[in-house]
Amino acid sequence: MAMEGLFKQNKCFIIAEAGVNHNGNLEIAKKLIDVAKEAGVDAVKFQTFKSENLVTKDAPKANYQVNTTGSGTQYEMLKKLELSFEDHVILKKYAEEKGLIFISTPFDFESVDLLENLGVDLYKISSGDLTNIPLLRYIAKFNKPMIVSTGMANLAEVECAVNSIKQEGNDKIILLHCTSNYPTDYEDVNLRAMVTLKDAFKLPVGYSDHTIGIEVPIAAVTMGAVVIEKHFTLDKSMDGPDHRASLDAEELKNMIISIRNIENSLGNGIKSCQKSEESSKRSARKSIVANRLIKQGELISYDNISFKRCQGGLSPVYADEIVGNMAIQDIEKDEILTFEKLSR
Repeated sequence: MAMEGLFKQNKCFIIAEAGVNHNGNLEIAKKLIDVAKEAGVDAVKFQTFKSENLVTKDAPKANYQVNTTGSGTQYEMLKKLELSFEDHVILKKYAEEKGLIFISTPFDFESVDLLENLGVDLYKISSGDLTNIPLLRYIAKFNKPMIVSTGMANLAEVECAVNSIKQEGNDKIILLHCTSNYPTDYEDVNLRAMVTLKDAFKLPVGYSDHTIGIEVPIAAVTMGAVVIEKHFTLDKSMDGPDHRASLDAEELKNMIISIRNIENSLGNGIKSCQKSEESSKRSARKSIVANRLIKQGELISYDNISFKRCQGGLSPVYADEIVGNMAIQDIEKDEILTFEKLSR
């Protein structure tokens, strides 16, 4: 897929992040695709990993993972959330039958090979792998678009990642601003950093959101995001690390509606009277009228004219031009003034 294929009609490319919210269950994963389709997203995304390639057996959980899944190791948690190659085949076919682009984030080399064998159109890189330069280079060699999240990073780390991808001859890069906390507090979003990324690297930018609610991704679209990624779930009360920081089906749908409405409202930036305003313009704009009977031969002054809504007539912008001219006929009260009624 070429980069331009992601940005049809200047619309934001919206990724519904199913992630591991399927809880390792294929039927739940398919229901998530159903929800994503109903909401109107462009793509649905999962995560592809082999637990033994991703974490050591004793790797501790992040604080939010402890809060959502209790004690234990990352390995124990992730092992229950793996999808098999057969699961991937089924889910990709199921998503594409519904007109959605299937995406999955690979977390190791073996998972990249799985997705490449599956024939994915693009790759999404997690924030955790922004500094995994060998993995970035490996994926870059396939010369497919790479959507790269930048949570936890500074500009120097982002620059290193971008350069490593470009050095493999791949410049199809989209950077996502992100805060890697689940959920993210509003004061930690730092949405202006998305603009900083765009200015620094001259690349398309977007936003991967982990806040509660839909306000921040909507705001990101107004600031130029070309990609929005947001976690969603069937039920926020389900067991698992990411459900609580995800949108439910209704919230996801409302986010899509809001984003599309905002996109329509942004327009082309040219300040002009819209076609829909023409009727209002005719009824709301004022014209120059006589505020009393003006007799033939009388000079026009601000004392004998007013500015009122009426049908036709001269705009008040011409007031200075007609003041001092002489009426060549009687002009009744509330009658419009025109240049034809005046000597110039």
